[in-house]
Amino acid sequence: MTQYLMAIDQGTTSTRAIIFNTKGVPLWQSQQEFSQIYPNDGWVEHNPQEIWESTLEVCRQVLKKGHLEASDVAGIGITNQRETTIVWERESGQPIYNAIVWQDRRTAKQCELLKRQGHEDRVAEKTGLLLDPYFSATKTAWILDHVEGARERAERGELMFGTVDSFLLWRLTGGRSHKTDATNASRTLMFDIHRQQWDPELLELFQVPAAMLPEVEDCSADFGATDKALFGSEIPIVAIAGDQQAALVGQACFQPGMAKSTYGTGCFLILNTGDKAVRSNNRLLTTVGYRLNGKVSYAVEGSIFVAGAAVQWLRDGIRLIPHASVTEALAKEARDSSVYLVPAFTGLGAPYWDPNARGAIMGLTRDSGIPEIVAAGLQSVCYQTRDLMLAMQADGAQKPETLRVDGGMVVNNWLVQFLADMLDARVERPEVTETTALGVAYLAGLQLGIYDSLESISKLWYGDRSFEVNMDAERRESLYKGWLDAVARVSSEIPGK
Repeated sequence: MTQYLMAIDQGTTSTRAIIFNTKGVPLWQSQQEFSQIYPNDGWVEHNPQEIWESTLEVCRQVLKKGHLEASDVAGIGITNQRETTIVWERESGQPIYNAIVWQDRRTAKQCELLKRQGHEDRVAEKTGLLLDPYFSATKTAWILDHVEGARERAERGELMFGTVDSFLLWRLTGGRSHKTDATNASRTLMFDIHRQQWDPELLELFQVPAAMLPEVEDCSADFGATDKALFGSEIPIVAIAGDQQAALVGQACFQPGMAKSTYGTGCFLILNTGDKAVRSNNRLLTTVGYRLNGKVSYAVEGSIFVAGAAVQWLRDGIRLIPHASVTEALAKEARDSSVYLVPAFTGLGAPYWDPNARGAIMGLTRDSGIPEIVAAGLQSVCYQTRDLMLAMQADGAQKPETLRVDGGMVVNNWLVQFLADMLDARVERPEVTETTALGVAYLAGLQLGIYDSLESISKLWYGDRSFEVNMDAERRESLYKGWLDAVARVSSEIPGK
């Protein structure tokens, strides 16, 4: 009997469901965008009910497309936008506030206060993270402090906290399972990545009641089963992983020193460091790469807040382009200009961690046009990737000979070629670029015994195209110097600014 695996890929701008066969081939998929809510400068929210409804819809659609019954699906894996924070009622399952998205910067002042009080080093030592609004802890505290009666209700055990995976799991199982996995827990600022447990000292620091928190499992585990009423019969939910860690698995980066970079709404470069949690001296993050059978594989990660979101802004914000697919042709048309787009719409991520920086387009001349601005948007993603790679090397990591890339942006050949040129390294694009969904499907298959080891998954990785360096060193350094100058101009840390 044919076995299928379903991946729910709940991202920042859309929700997808993809059905894979056991060889890792995507057979059917369904996708639905949902609303982005911007209540104030630097604030980003989602409606949790809309996330849930989009999830339910794409799961039903993908089963319909494949002419499948729920019983044809061996198991479900959930991968999700990380750090995004939801607080909901234990009794009703209703959220008490919108989801506060990972990009949201509203708690910047709270993070600054905690830094001034001298907490960052201790927090980083336990969590591998920095004191930044990016992570879930201060978002959770903000909801408890700004929704009337929420803190008292949380103390009484009436409210639940979760990243998006936990919220979806709660809804999918009809309120029977309140769990998360180690990768998502490791992004909350409340989880000790060395002891692999919620940390009482951190919970006290951020004033988050322990009663709200989900149980933490391996990435491949028994998370429960879908409520029979949703799809006609129960489907086991057997894997959860944050989107970037799922992509690490999907790219089969299982050996220390292997690296992948995912280009979705943001860009995330992750280097596998094996059983060692390497502490960064260059403001990168130490995180859980994956946890299987209780054994943790760690990783170093650099996070860029805006990658594909820059193209979305060019399309929807200033309406320079009708669709993302035209960016490759426009970039090819662009004159060789010194236009730079710094997409600091919600601050700058690694290695700058400047929540107060804001975006800018620089170097415009009279003959600059849409092609030059579009090319600058694409190039910004590559420059930021080089920022991360150099920071990793400064931490002592060996420069990877090859970088594996994935995500929606890497279908653009012009972009991937410029990336190879800027990194001075080979860039490999896999046959299946939706590696986030693929990774969590693999994790589901591990739990179900469809795959017997990570080695067997490695053998399923196939490359689509390899991009070799095609730019001379002088040109590369000149372009990158211009980028660093542009970033310095938008930095909030410039004296007198």
